Amino acid sequence: MAMLKFDENKVPYIDLGKDYCVRLENDEFTDAKSKEKAARELRETPDVVAEALKELRAKLQEEKSLYVPIDDDSFLMKFLRPCKFYPSSAFALIQRYYRFKLKHPDACEELLPSTVQHVYDEDLLHFQPLRDQNGCRILVMQVGRKWKPSKVSLNDLFRAMQVALEAGMTEPRTQLNGAIVILDMDGLSLSQILQFTPRFAAMAVEWVQECTAIRLKAIHIVNNSYLFNMLFTIFKPFLSEKLRKRISFHGKDWKSLTSFVDPICLWPRYGGTLDAPEFEGRLVGELFALYQKEYEVANSYGYTKKV
Repeated sequence: MAMLKFDENKVPYIDLGKDYCVRLENDEFTDAKSKEKAARELRETPDVVAEALKELRAKLQEEKSLYVPIDDDSFLMKFLRPCKFYPSSAFALIQRYYRFKLKHPDACEELLPSTVQHVYDEDLLHFQPLRDQNGCRILVMQVGRKWKPSKVSLNDLFRAMQVALEAGMTEPRTQLNGAIVILDMDGLSLSQILQFTPRFAAMAVEWVQECTAIRLKAIHIVNNSYLFNMLFTIFKPFLSEKLRKRISFHGKDWKSLTSFVDPICLWPRYGGTLDAPEFEGRLVGELFALYQKEYEVANSYGYTKKV
């Protein structure tokens, strides 16, 4: 039976047995393979990193209305890695990220595990216990029959997704390798589709495309029926060509999904061979809740006045 535990360093994790677990991996990567990949794909070398940190700090010091921890290297790295250590790009990303929060307070204020635990209690979001073959975090969202809008509003579902990806954004290994999202649309109904509006679609796509400090490598849509086409029509006008190319539709064709994602990383219901037991989504929320103070600090950052 899956349960929350603490290791010898008092770091929490979800114990799944069989040597499988889910934890936040906040330690810097030190293995040679990751360092080589970082240098090759992100230009991450000591000299480039030092100069990028220096330049980004200087730019942030000029942004007087923005309160962020300028002296915290780990905070700056969270934005520099997705931007391949180009300070101007990282600075622009930080601006977009916090301007989005200012623009959409209903979606972004009090973005804490405690405010979205009910979403996780409904078993709607999971991290897979293994990363994919490229080291990507795998986030699974079940937004079909399991999602009951009377219990979880669309806005709260979006907020819970932000909480999950915020956790991923703090992981150096995820900063390097990125993340993939599996959207399970099994049992999607017309009443659920009616929750979506073009305004929400524009906001959600803006967040994914312009504001998220994470390398989103792919979105895999599974168990999608003809009804999903109606939902996708709402989002399609706002998608960039780059993001469209990263979206794949699989239906129930698990060979199609596993041609992108190594089956060893996926549960059997997605055509995988992962023998780790499935676990309740509430445990993911409870794991995040143990980092409540870190989320509270993160929520204190932002623009101090309208920009």
